[in-house]
Amino acid sequence: MNWQTDDLKEELSIGEIGVLCGLSPRTVRYYEELGLLPGVRRRVAGRRVYGPDQVERLRFIERLKKLGLSLGEIKKLNALYAINGSTQTMRAHLSQLLDAHLEKREGRISELMGLRDEMGRYREHVGNRISVLEENASGEKDGLAGGNDQ
Repeated sequence: MNWQTDDLKEELSIGEIGVLCGLSPRTVRYYEELGLLPGVRRRVAGRRVYGPDQVERLRFIERLKKLGLSLGEIKKLNALYAINGSTQTMRAHLSQLLDAHLEKREGRISELMGLRDEMGRYREHVGNRISVLEENASGEKDGLAGGNDQ
């Protein structure tokens, strides 16, 4: 059992697991429909019952989503784990995915930094133009005021 789930009760309703993981019941059901949440047990009445394994899995899914992985990519990781029965292959693939996502993010950060620099230069240009216009307007006022004195 994971250190994050040691204090959990063994049977959680869909509402309870949703609150615990910060997900709506609909999202939990959707993940189950996609095959991202295998092994969900049901009571005699058909109600879903979740345990520490599902809590750990949902937290893992949410962590991967925050890192930029799509549900399709997460599903592929799930399939690799199910086929091989070990985390080694899944982790190797996850490492490759994270490398690719990190490279994309670094490229986007570079683009955004370039845009920030361009915006700063343009802001300075606009400020200079405003100063010139204000100086011209001020000069015209002075010229008009001087012309009225004559």
